[in-house]
Amino acid sequence: MTASLYAACAEVLSLAQSRKDDLAALLDPETGFAPKLRQICHERLEELQETPSIGSEMEMLALKMESDTWGLLQAVMPLRKMAPPTFPSPQFLIATNPYTPTATLAQAIMHASPLLTELVVVREWLHEIALLDPGPGPATGYWKFTKYQIAQNARLGKGKQRDAGVVSEMDPDATSREGGVLAADDATYDKALAQALYAYVRAGRLDEAVELCRIAHQPWRAASIRGSLLFQWKAISNEPKDEDAMDDGESEGWHGNVRRKLWKSTCIRAALNPNLTKAERALYAALAPCPQTSSALKAACRTWEDHLWAQISIMCEEKEVTEMSRLRGGHWEQYEGQGNAIADDVSMDEEADVRDDQEEEEWELEVANTLASLATIHVEEGAAADNPYHISQLQIILGNTDELLKEFAEGLKAGSYDVNSPEFPIMTRFFAHLCLFLQIIEIPTPALETQVILEVYLGVLEAAGQRELIAMYASALGDNAVIRYAMFLTSLDVTTDINERRLALTRARDHGLDMERVAVTTAERTIEKAFAALPVPKGLLPVIVSPQPAATTPETLLIRSIEWTSFLASTHPTLLEQANVIVRFFLSHGRVQLARQALDMLPRELASIREPEERATEYMQYRVWARCWEGLDRVVEVEKMNGGNMGRDTLAEWLKDYKILVNQSREQVVKLLTTEWLVSEGPQEGGERRNRDLVRIRQIFIPEFILRLHNILFRSRRHIPENLRQCLELANIVADSRYKLYEAFVNQDGRRLGDYLQAVRQAVLAGLEGGGSDPFWILTSS
Repeated sequence: MTASLYAACAEVLSLAQSRKDDLAALLDPETGFAPKLRQICHERLEELQETPSIGSEMEMLALKMESDTWGLLQAVMPLRKMAPPTFPSPQFLIATNPYTPTATLAQAIMHASPLLTELVVVREWLHEIALLDPGPGPATGYWKFTKYQIAQNARLGKGKQRDAGVVSEMDPDATSREGGVLAADDATYDKALAQALYAYVRAGRLDEAVELCRIAHQPWRAASIRGSLLFQWKAISNEPKDEDAMDDGESEGWHGNVRRKLWKSTCIRAALNPNLTKAERALYAALAPCPQTSSALKAACRTWEDHLWAQISIMCEEKEVTEMSRLRGGHWEQYEGQGNAIADDVSMDEEADVRDDQEEEEWELEVANTLASLATIHVEEGAAADNPYHISQLQIILGNTDELLKEFAEGLKAGSYDVNSPEFPIMTRFFAHLCLFLQIIEIPTPALETQVILEVYLGVLEAAGQRELIAMYASALGDNAVIRYAMFLTSLDVTTDINERRLALTRARDHGLDMERVAVTTAERTIEKAFAALPVPKGLLPVIVSPQPAATTPETLLIRSIEWTSFLASTHPTLLEQANVIVRFFLSHGRVQLARQALDMLPRELASIREPEERATEYMQYRVWARCWEGLDRVVEVEKMNGGNMGRDTLAEWLKDYKILVNQSREQVVKLLTTEWLVSEGPQEGGERRNRDLVRIRQIFIPEFILRLHNILFRSRRHIPENLRQCLELANIVADSRYKLYEAFVNQDGRRLGDYLQAVRQAVLAGLEGGGSDPFWILTSS
């Protein structure tokens, strides 16, 4: 599917959600939800048909069936959700006017039964989606070739004798009566004509069927077709008049079939006549659908839709006939059976005024069972009965949308559908929008199954790169909406620009999600995802090397998790907690550069948070660490600037800056060493794991700071002689039992206490270079 198709569907959904309180607008036959989506499918289908190379036949079939299903939803949902208008009952019509035409009575019967009304509407939908057969075209005359053959026989003196079985008469019943055949060309034309007429009847286009009969020079066929029309006479009907309706010229006259019972029995006989062709029998069976003609009618059904139409047509016709027979008093019903006698005294059976609820329930059950049998029927053409769209259409007709969604969700969970199939995104999109449509018009959907379907569709959107639409559909997940959208944000590529991330988070608010909860949940999920791929800090202490290795993908993911809770001030307390966890992890692994990068990403406002105290204190101690480390690095950089070729003034300026940086670094490091840096006392947030990590960090960086500062002070003695004394004073701080810095030294290369004592020994020996034998004179000298 193209990106525009996803966007178009989302636009329709957004509009529907904006007017969810206007049921009439949602179910509008032109601008409602279902018609809009049907139009989108139709336009995409036309695009594929014009350029077949961009789509497969399977995709086009899926789009066609989805379009049809939206049409079905638009047909039945207004009946189920909108309050129906009030119509007079058929009993009332007969009681007030025994001359009420049968067409008016049939309409009243339909309005009296909600199920019958729905079946009629479904039949009209089936008419709409039926495929048409254009037919053989106009004929140059009535049975022209047969006529020539009959004339030829007459000239040869054969009279009633038939040549090669050709009929000897030209009347429409000749083939049936004589047992003969038409000339080959006429027989072929008649067969094609009958098939086309059946297709027109199947599509409910009787007027076009009549016109086809006219151009085929067979008006008797047109009369047979028009015989299916119920008798109507507006002049004597007591149905309400539409003052605004245009006069069609028939308001005073009657039309339709007064003797429809007789016509119907004739059609039944024709449909059962083995002497007629299969096409002829199917045509009459379609005109008079009933249990007697069902075999002939079903024999002509090729597609699943044909079988559904045939079954519904039979049930509708039988229901109307049954109800009409119960009325007992309609003049036109008597007219057919008893001649012109009009009953002066119309006696209405009182029981006919009360619908037999039990019989109605039995009929409804029979309808449900009959339609349910279509779920396994064999079809010769088109999609099979178990196609998801056919299943959908059948369950929609039966009103079992809950069962439909449950079945589809179970199939998704069981992996019953090929996710690589071109029809899978289309099918999933349909079911996702079906769930949302039902929810919008307040038809309950099963919560868990709806969630499964929407989850899968979100995956389809993600795979299609439709990131901007995720929030809209995720918001429909209810209580799970925040978690699901957070999962999507977590899945964004680690290289995604920060502005795009901010925009994606903002979409949560635009679609009614709690932006703060989404941000926090996304950060938490991202950290969990990163930690799942990162090693736990344990074992030997890391060696801090320079330059450090580049960040791995999980490490980058961990750093970028900071962004989600940095966008909103309301999430900064959560950010403070997460920042401590992240920096603590990097420091415990000796990842100095990544720890500094994480700290640099944090907003300044974080430093103003004071509660909870232990969390704020830990964060400030990481800031102190960063300043100390940066200060020591800066000293090393400035040292490298002294190449020995400086002029006097330049050297003096450099020396001034150098002294300032060395003193600042010494003061910062000494302050860190003497203020219980990262010393945890008592139970704290994070438990034993946090305490172990803090001890590990002290074991890594306390010796590192002491040795680095000592070396800087020792190297700077040539430019700053008093720093030799600072080296020994630093040793006193390390040895001070108040600070217990010596406990941070471990039995590991580079971090043994002996390594530091060796460095102190060098400082003492350097002090003796000035003369004298007292190694401590440096401490006492001014």
